[in-house]
Formats: sequence, C-alpha cells, structure tokens
Amino acid sequence: MTPGAPITGRQRGRTIVVTGGSNGIGQAFVKRLAAEGADVVICDLADGSEAIDLVEVGTGSAVWLPCDLSDPHSIEAFGAEVERRSLHVDAIVHAAGIYPLRPIEDIGFDEWRRVFAVNIDSLFHLVQKFLPGMRSRGWGRIVGVTSNTFQLGTASLSHYVASKGALIGFIRSLSREIGEIGITVNGISPSITRTKTIEAGPQGAFLEPMSQMQSIKRVAVPEDYPGTLSFLLSDDAAFITGQNISVDGGWTYA
Repeated sequence: MTPGAPITGRQRGRTIVVTGGSNGIGQAFVKRLAAEGADVVICDLADGSEAIDLVEVGTGSAVWLPCDLSDPHSIEAFGAEVERRSLHVDAIVHAAGIYPLRPIEDIGFDEWRRVFAVNIDSLFHLVQKFLPGMRSRGWGRIVGVTSNTFQLGTASLSHYVASKGALIGFIRSLSREIGEIGITVNGISPSITRTKTIEAGPQGAFLEPMSQMQSIKRVAVPEDYPGTLSFLLSDDAAFITGQNISVDGGWTYA
C-alpha cells in the first residue's frame, strides 16, 4: 500500500500544532504536513526527535515542545513558549489520545479523568489559547482525531469511547460557533491502526480480526490518514465543517 504523495506547497506559510505528533498517526501527520511546507509544532510529552528526523530538507519544518496534555499548567506553558517564539498558529490538529483497555469495574476515577484530560480537555485548552489569533486573521483550521469506537460502542474502553463522543460533540458545537469567522472544525475517525503502541499492548491481538470487519480487509496504518487531514486543512475544504469523517476502511457508515 502506497499512500498518496504530498501536494507540494499546500500548507506553505502555515504554522500547525499537532498534539501526539511524536508517534503513530500524529507522527504521520507531522511528516506529511512538513512535506507540504508547513511549520509544525509537536505538542507531546514523548520525545519528538524521531518525527523531526522524518522531515525532508527543503520542505517545511518541525519543532518539538514538550507538553503533558493531562496537565492544564503544562498546556499553558506550551502556549507561552509558542508565543515567545512569535509563532502564529493557523491550525490545531489533535491527534493525541490514550486508550487503556479495562473493564468498567476496574477503572479508577483518576484514570477516567486522565483519559478525558488528554483526549478532550487538552483540545479545549488549546482552542482557548490559539483561537483569538485565528479569529484576528479570519482563517483557521481545527481537526480532531476521533474514533469509530464511538459508533461501534467498543467494550472495555468506556472512558475512551465516552471521551471520543465528547470530542465529536465539541467539534460539532464549535463549528457552529466559529464558522462565520472563517474557521472550520472537523474530525477524522480512524479504524484500529497498526502503530507501535497498539502492537505492544493488548489491542495488538485484535488488529487482524477487526480488519476483517471492514470493507477494505487490511489493517490500517498511520499513512492512511494524512491525505484526509491535508485536505481538511486546505482551502479546498473551506465549505466543510462540523463533520466527523470516517476513514476506517468501510467499517462504519455515517
């Protein structure tokens, strides 16, 4: 499987924050956006050097600013550092997410809150921080990585599924609120995806069986999603907002 080629210059001149950009789907986003000319700011607690190494010379750029997305104070410090560097954020891509597989009886409230803090609360804080700049320039893009588990109601992931449902609701409401000022808000809903984190955890055993539930019967890889993201961030998608786009091999239908 060969992903679509980057469109040269499509994101040139834009500064794009990517949460969770150090690994997995987020890392694939960083590589694609930089290849299309964007200056990418990786917002992640995990080391972003591997993602930065994937950026080709002569394209855009990537920088890693460490941030604990479960901690509002860390997010505030991240925003302050972005401002200190005089970076004007044009788009936020929220790819960070945690998904501990656990039955409901075994989920402690601290874990429940941490899942929500990373998966939805962090985007709330980032939007509050960077929306004023987008508003003043009359242009902006916000894209959240949701999940088809919200449609499927996947078991033993109740906190994760609930947080993704909240993210979809946030995307829809926010799109109504800020659409008239030139800012679009959308979601990308992936299938279970072959990443290092998934393969190393209990979900790895489900990759092949779950892929057989899709119309396209192969396991998704991170490179399956950046093309959709690139489109949503572009001016070609200026009339699309409030949508949760399923990119899951035909597992679910909107």
